[in-house]
Amino acid sequence: MRKIAIMGAMPEEIAPILTYLGEYTTTEYAGNTYYEAIYKGTSLVVAYSKIGKVFSTLTAATMIEHFGCEVLLFSGVAGGINPRLKIGDLIVATKLAQHDLDITVFGHPMGFVPGGSVFIETDSELITLAKEVAMELGKSVQEGIIATGDQFVHNEAVKAAIVSNFKADALEMEGGSVAVACNALNIPFFILRAISDTADTDASFSFDEFMESSAVISAEFVMKMVDKLVH
Repeated sequence: MRKIAIMGAMPEEIAPILTYLGEYTTTEYAGNTYYEAIYKGTSLVVAYSKIGKVFSTLTAATMIEHFGCEVLLFSGVAGGINPRLKIGDLIVATKLAQHDLDITVFGHPMGFVPGGSVFIETDSELITLAKEVAMELGKSVQEGIIATGDQFVHNEAVKAAIVSNFKADALEMEGGSVAVACNALNIPFFILRAISDTADTDASFSFDEFMESSAVISAEFVMKMVDKLVH
């Protein structure tokens, strides 16, 4: 059975996952904490990377290269920029891009660098598995494009530009860089996000409150994915 990595960006995103594990050990490595457990006979490594592309790349690569994980599942929250997405909705990334990678002055499209690509596609088998889990849980899970950047985007003009450039459905700060690491190291990966805020969120909105509740929704789904993978 493959060793599975489960990753989030913030403590709140992996806290619900740790409650499923029961006993686990912790390892300090490369400035981060990794939680290791045997779950239903399969080795799991769980970690939150800290926010942003650099930390998430480091954590994903460490889970693969140092801990020997052979598949990576990402659970977390994102901002919805497609009007059909509401707070608490789940979105599975079909492909991801880095919306703030900009060398357009040299004639390249946004998100592209020579030797790379604008989009990286996720693993089709894991998406198929996610559809099975969604049916069993009675949940609606949407598929879409996720755009990643090193900023919490709250400017409507910036959001509109990201939609124009990438046709993105959701925004976050880690998925695109995790995709680069997994793709380069030939590791199947899956990015699941629960929507914690949307373009029409009003002034009374509490991000922390919805982030925690959305993280629980995402974590439940990812652990059902693990259940499928270990059987």
